[in-house]
Amino acid sequence: MSTIEIKKITKTFGDFTAVKNADLSVGAGEVVCLLGPSGCGKTTTLRMIAGLERATSGDVLIAGQRMNELAPEKRNVAMVFQFYALYPALTIGQNIAMPLHFERLSKDEINARIQKVAIILHLTDVLDRLPGQVSEGEKQRIAVARAIVRDPNCFLFDEPLSRLDVELRHSMRGQIKEVLQGLSKATVIVTHDQLEALTMANRIAIMREGLIEQVGTPHEVFAKPANVFVASFIGTPQMNLIEADLQSYDGQRASLTLAGNRLDISADAATSRLKASKVTIGIRPRAFVPVTDGDSSTIPAEVELIEPMGAETLIHARTAVGGEIRVVVTRDKRLKIGEALNLRPDPTQTHIFDDSGRVVRS
Repeated sequence: MSTIEIKKITKTFGDFTAVKNADLSVGAGEVVCLLGPSGCGKTTTLRMIAGLERATSGDVLIAGQRMNELAPEKRNVAMVFQFYALYPALTIGQNIAMPLHFERLSKDEINARIQKVAIILHLTDVLDRLPGQVSEGEKQRIAVARAIVRDPNCFLFDEPLSRLDVELRHSMRGQIKEVLQGLSKATVIVTHDQLEALTMANRIAIMREGLIEQVGTPHEVFAKPANVFVASFIGTPQMNLIEADLQSYDGQRASLTLAGNRLDISADAATSRLKASKVTIGIRPRAFVPVTDGDSSTIPAEVELIEPMGAETLIHARTAVGGEIRVVVTRDKRLKIGEALNLRPDPTQTHIFDDSGRVVRS
């Protein structure tokens, strides 16, 4: 069974702790993305799974077997790096075949495997070329082909699309996802690109400063962020995070002082357990409805900057107390700089975070 599991993994380099007590499991056929900013520990975690780094404490299990003491070549994992590392003097077919020579397969078996992966990744027309004679997108597919030709226990990808331009990234995301769906292998992909994670992963593990902050489906981490960091990291444009004072809660609605005004919103029953009045309100830019008349369910603001984005327009507005609010509207909504707005947040997309930054949710 192709599975990956890490249990209480910690990695230290001298006095610096790169990964702290991380837990994660990846099922057969599942793709999990390690997502986070640079230096958060995601590549170190991947390297511990591969055996390129030894865990300071904790366990790495692949296919149910503890791997801590095994060298990388004994773990039967295939890894695709950020850099393709193709042999320039060998043909594409020879590059793909390289891992198979260690398995002592017959020439016919090697050729059969090469042809199979070449068909899957649309490389049949370039097998006789050298790496210098193919495009960047083809080089990336060659690196993937070299990994899957072995039929390993699992796949590990370290920033596989970071060297490609925007158009190639878009096509390669779909191609790699399609290939992985047909292999029934546990796969971990490291990326700092949230769009890459949202489109390719079954689940996303969001990391910060060596900690896994939240693990969930792409929908869960976007719609139900566990804390302020996840809320701010996932989503483009970034979620609005506004400091507020909780005045009261009546069992269904919370009354807050926000951006210098009173705001009444629907709130989770867990709000009643808050011991501090200081909270943070999270509202996605697309979760506002501009309305004509202001009341206690709206936030008054003034348009400060307008950014056309094609089908939508991003509005930067300023509240009465000087805070910035980002609002996304359809392009047919005509607004002018200096125009007054009354913004009503969608209560189903409004989040309350306590003074520690954790979401308030039952």
